[in-house]
Amino acid sequence: MSIRATAQTWGLRPATPEDVEAMAELRAVVMRPDLERLGRYDEHRVRQRLRDGYEAGHATVVETGGAFAGCVTLRPGGSGERWLESFYLSPGLQGRGIGSAVLAGLLARTDAEGVPVRLQVLQGSPARRLYERHGFTVEREDAVDVYMVRAARS
Repeated sequence: MSIRATAQTWGLRPATPEDVEAMAELRAVVMRPDLERLGRYDEHRVRQRLRDGYEAGHATVVETGGAFAGCVTLRPGGSGERWLESFYLSPGLQGRGIGSAVLAGLLARTDAEGVPVRLQVLQGSPARRLYERHGFTVEREDAVDVYMVRAARS
């Protein structure tokens, strides 16, 4: 998955049921280093977990040049919050500001709704720095996951 893009050439579209396999494959690629470091990588399970929880109605696809380049899910939670899940960007696009721009747009939406956002990130994942830059703080953590929250801003 070698995609070259600048922050000006990307866009978002609603996910469809047909996007699940591309999302599952990207999840496997992006999460592999962290899961291997934690001794938890399983070739089948890493893809199946996304497939099992996939709901196209809550997911968004990131595209560059009309091609699949990433994804993110913003799912309603049980207490009125939103859960940020399945936020993956092709490794060739990371570090170019695209993920930060996508996240800022999602957070503007949840701020307008007045709802907090929760997420979980693997221990030691570089993604944690992105979330902290956008105001997420640690709620709790265990040996594998860090659970974070960001209160709605007015």
